[in-house]
Amino acid sequence: MMASLVFLASCTPPPKPSDTTQIKQRDTLVIGTLYSPELSSDSQHSSYGMEFELAQSFAQHLGVNLKIVANADLNTLFEKLDNNKIDILATGLTVTEPRLAKMRFGPPYYQVSQQLIFKQGKKRPRKLSDLTGKLMVIDGSSHHETLIELKQDNPELTWQTTTDLNPDQLLKHLIDEKIDYAIVDSTVLARNRRLYPDLSLAMTLKHSKPIAWALSKNTDDSLFSEVISFFGQHQGDGEIIQLEEKYFGHVKRFDYVDTRAFIKAVETKLNKYQILFEIYAEQLRWEQVAAISYQESHWNPRAKSPTGVRGMMMLTLPTAKQMGVKSRLDAEQSIRGGAQYIQSLLKRVPESVPQDQRFWFALAAYNVGFGHLLDARALAKKMNKDPDSWTSIKQILPLLEKAKYYKKTRHGFARGREAVHYVDSIRRYFETLTAMNISSKLEEPSLAIAAKADSLPQQPIVRQWATPKVVEEKKPILELLRIN
Repeated sequence: MMASLVFLASCTPPPKPSDTTQIKQRDTLVIGTLYSPELSSDSQHSSYGMEFELAQSFAQHLGVNLKIVANADLNTLFEKLDNNKIDILATGLTVTEPRLAKMRFGPPYYQVSQQLIFKQGKKRPRKLSDLTGKLMVIDGSSHHETLIELKQDNPELTWQTTTDLNPDQLLKHLIDEKIDYAIVDSTVLARNRRLYPDLSLAMTLKHSKPIAWALSKNTDDSLFSEVISFFGQHQGDGEIIQLEEKYFGHVKRFDYVDTRAFIKAVETKLNKYQILFEIYAEQLRWEQVAAISYQESHWNPRAKSPTGVRGMMMLTLPTAKQMGVKSRLDAEQSIRGGAQYIQSLLKRVPESVPQDQRFWFALAAYNVGFGHLLDARALAKKMNKDPDSWTSIKQILPLLEKAKYYKKTRHGFARGREAVHYVDSIRRYFETLTAMNISSKLEEPSLAIAAKADSLPQQPIVRQWATPKVVEEKKPILELLRIN
């Protein structure tokens, strides 16, 4: 009898490892997402979206590597999730009743509205019965579900679906007038208006819908519990708020006229000065220097202000002298001086400030003065806010305009609200420039022009030699390239 029991026990298969255990055993977390510019990369830089950063952080939380599986078809991703080909679907998914019947969702981490978009210049539809052209949505999206729901009370409503386009491409189709209307999330509209300011909001179809990660209903509770624990921790320590500010905080405000003017300036003015931005950027992205310059002077080398600041980078006289700028109205000298100054401010930003936020702190100091930035940090500490968080400093800076706060600071009154607007504007300009994927001027053709003047070395990699010190020993770049 005992021998039989031993034999049966030896034949019983071991219990199946939990889903989390299996992920750790294969040392890889598989995340599914739609193709998106937020998850693109090239040889020069990578642009990571909020979903990617969260996924990367969650993989670190589990102690495994991250694998991204991207697909243009949302329905294909749903199938992969259901068939356990991916562990989690993280692609800005809205939590809806039909989806809850098919999958389980983690905690929501931000909210979006569903918006009907048309092109500026066309007749705005103010109600669904005004739709007279082609309406397109992504097949399987929450927007598709919304249309199916709305059709019950609007039987005349018609639309087309696509499995070939992501939300950004869908809006590009609208701009190119291949379709007349589209429905996207409010965050997608805000992101794309940087490049296409003619995208206009017709109406909001759904307000404040939660976004969350999706897991298969075929999985056990182990991974679901880890997701809940992860988001609980990151919401508690403010990380989710930080990411929301990083990706969406500066695009909530949209200025149609300003955006159109910036894109026109890129087309008509940037080419003249881009090589200077590239040469003097050094440790910065040249687009960052160009964005600062546009915010300061709209790329006008002879710009002047009643307060006494002048030139492409609108330098004060003391700052110009400090940076060795003899003529603030000389575009090359101004760009060199401004680039050096912003980098000097970056070095002064406390090491405790996260790397991806240091530039924002330096920008605020460039605008309002480093002393006032220090005042804002000190005030943040007194108010039990994080002085190393731009989210906190963005809330504190406007308080420096109020006597009850600035009277207790070392440097007194400051136009803090203006500094916040300044930083947000430059972030928008910078992201627009990077989204345009503008080719570098420091390539063979541009260097050939310089080499003909026998003033610059004939080397393919300029950043290795084009330091301010070396350039100063050569003929001015403006004269070399005949930039006026």
